[in-house]
Amino acid sequence: MTETSIPVAGVPTFDTFASADGPLAYRDAGPRDGRPLVLLHASFVDHTQFDNLVPGLVAHGYRVIAPDARGHGFSANASRPFRQTDDLAALLRHLDLDEPAVLVGVSMGAMIGVDTAVEHPELVRALVVSGRGIGEPDPSDPWTAARGQAQFAALMAGDIPGWLEQFTLWIAGPTRTLADVDPALVDHVRDMALRTLMKHSPGEVDHTVPVQDVAGRARGITVPVLAIDGALDAPGVLATVDALLSAVPHGRATRLDGAAHFTTSEQPEEFTRILLAFLAELDEPQA
Repeated sequence: MTETSIPVAGVPTFDTFASADGPLAYRDAGPRDGRPLVLLHASFVDHTQFDNLVPGLVAHGYRVIAPDARGHGFSANASRPFRQTDDLAALLRHLDLDEPAVLVGVSMGAMIGVDTAVEHPELVRALVVSGRGIGEPDPSDPWTAARGQAQFAALMAGDIPGWLEQFTLWIAGPTRTLADVDPALVDHVRDMALRTLMKHSPGEVDHTVPVQDVAGRARGITVPVLAIDGALDAPGVLATVDALLSAVPHGRATRLDGAAHFTTSEQPEEFTRILLAFLAELDEPQA
C-alpha cells in the first residue's frame, strides 16, 4: 500500500493510503513512538472536526491518528460493499502500531469504535464514546425522529440547503437554537458536511454493511469504556449510550453541561481534560 501526503488549502496536511477500494485519508500527528490515540469523526463531517484537539493531545506525547471514514471528507467513496470497522482496522494495521490504540469516537465515530472493539478487539486498548452507543435512538424521542425524517427527505429530494439546515440543528440540540451556538462552530460543521455531501448524488447506492448483533456482542467488550456526552444532546441518542454502558463490564459516563451532540467542538478544553485523565488512569500500574 502506498502513502501520500496531501496539501489542501486551510487544512493541516494529511496522508492517504491505498485501501482495497480507493485511497483513504487520515491525519497522523505526534511522535511515532507515542501511545496511539485514534479520533473518529461524526457522520457527514471529516477528520478536521478534531483540529482543535490534536495539538493539545500531541503536546502530551500521544500519536494522534484521525481518519476520514470512507465516503467522507477526503476519502474515496465506496464502489462495493464494505464495513467502516474493516477500513479502520486496515489503516491501523497499515500503520504497524506497536500496541493497541485508544479509540475516541463522536456519533458515527463512536459506533465505528464500538464495532471495532467487537470485530477487531486486538486493535483496541480502550474506548471513548460521545453521542452514540449501541442500538438505534429511542423512537419515542420526537426531536430525534423528526431530524432523521427531515434529513432523509431532503437528501432524497436533492435539497442540499434543506438538508444542511436540519443537520446543523444537531449542533444546538433539542433545547437550544443555532443562535445560542458559536457561529464559527456552525460554519465549520456546515463546511465539513457540504464537503462530504458534494461527493455523493441523490439515489446513490449505500454500500455500507452493518456489523451484526453489536448489542448482543457488546457484552464481550472487556476494555475500559468512557462516555463523554453533552448534557444537551437528544434523549433518544443518549439512551444508546446508556445501553452500551449497561452492556459492558467496565464502563462509566460523564456529561458536559452546556454542550449537545458535537462535544469536542463545543467544549474542546473540557473534553480534552477528561480524556487525558482517563488516559492517565490507563497508564497506572495495575494492583
